[in-house]
Amino acid sequence: MLKRKVIQQLSQWKKTAGKKPLIIKGCRQCGKTFAVRKFADDNYKNVIYLNFIENPDLSIAFEGQMNVDDIILNLSSMIKGVIFEPQQTCIIFDEIQDCPKARTALKFFHLDGRFDVIATGALLGVKGYGDKNGQKASVPVGYETIINMFPLDFEEFLWANGISEQIISKLQECLDNVVPVPEAIHQRMKKLLLQYVVTGGMPEAVNALVNTHDLNQVLNIQRTIISEYEDDMIKYADSSIKPRIRECFESIPRQLSKENKKFQYSLIRKNAKASHYENSLQWIEDAGIICRCRNLEITELPLDGNVENDVFKIYMADTGLFVSMLEDGTQSDILQGNLLGYKGAVFENLIADIFCKMQRKLYYFRKDSGLEVDFVMRYKGECTLVEVKAVSGNTKSTKTILSHYEKYHVKSAIKLGDYNIGFKDNILTLPHYLAFLLREY
Repeated sequence: MLKRKVIQQLSQWKKTAGKKPLIIKGCRQCGKTFAVRKFADDNYKNVIYLNFIENPDLSIAFEGQMNVDDIILNLSSMIKGVIFEPQQTCIIFDEIQDCPKARTALKFFHLDGRFDVIATGALLGVKGYGDKNGQKASVPVGYETIINMFPLDFEEFLWANGISEQIISKLQECLDNVVPVPEAIHQRMKKLLLQYVVTGGMPEAVNALVNTHDLNQVLNIQRTIISEYEDDMIKYADSSIKPRIRECFESIPRQLSKENKKFQYSLIRKNAKASHYENSLQWIEDAGIICRCRNLEITELPLDGNVENDVFKIYMADTGLFVSMLEDGTQSDILQGNLLGYKGAVFENLIADIFCKMQRKLYYFRKDSGLEVDFVMRYKGECTLVEVKAVSGNTKSTKTILSHYEKYHVKSAIKLGDYNIGFKDNILTLPHYLAFLLREY
């Protein structure tokens, strides 16, 4: 069974006095339902589970006045054997995007206070989600707590592969003291890092890797998930943008194959304009499928105040799904180091995946002169450059910026690649696998 960090967040929520109904948002197949049901089964005497996709008729229970007693009475008549015991019952609304009135009802469950309610949904972030009749949800602002859940991050992937907290503590110690990771651990971590690149964090894919070590099975699972995403685009998106959403989505590998990875609408279709596709791209981002990395006008804190909103890169939020969108054989090429020029895109997407799942906003820096740094982040209170190398390579742009502090106001940088830990000329060199420990803001 996979260990998930969200369980700790659920435990903290349960202990909160006067807690509000909890919304778990996240892309499809990231493990929301399993985690919530496991937590509820372990912590409540009674668990009532409603899945509005599997049982759409349950939506009838929320018709009429929003009265908790009426809702409970309706559900009791529709679900055999349920027990609504105050303070001992957790009600789970799964796939709540398919029952907008259930989302509205969360306010009344909070005001009532007798039952703990957890809702999950894959498309709660998208604009204008609604039921099949186009009915929109009335979001109970101020009456719910929201947690964003992701596919397994790299640390959770390490847990799934038997890496202990003791080893992770050793990695943290090496990072803190800027000393090389012991060679045995270093080699093991490098191997797991490459496996994470091709597997990503979708629970079903991770389980397949851990239990069978069959990459073909992993790939089939990933491509099934991609197909489900495409089905969602047809089912839930406004009809005016449905065709364009898929075009945007399918262009991502082409966007990242360029040396300048700025997202270009013209790569979607010849003569395409932002006005035609920006809503479609936003839909995919709101669904949790992609991460947007915005360009900075200047390398100064606060980073969010210095972004160019119309200049950005797009990465897949899960590295394994990104690799699955590439041609057959790519997984083996990555594991054997045979990717040639495209490896830069793969490893950039890897680091975007790691940072995104840490809930770091993504930024980069590029000027028309050709000066470019893959990522920029706040680290230990400073604006810090982050260069990503598939294996190794120079950091010309980074060195230029560091050598002109009076202009760029940056004095530290991190280079991630096929290295052990080192430090020279204000550049901290780290192996890719340590990116998940860059937690300090």
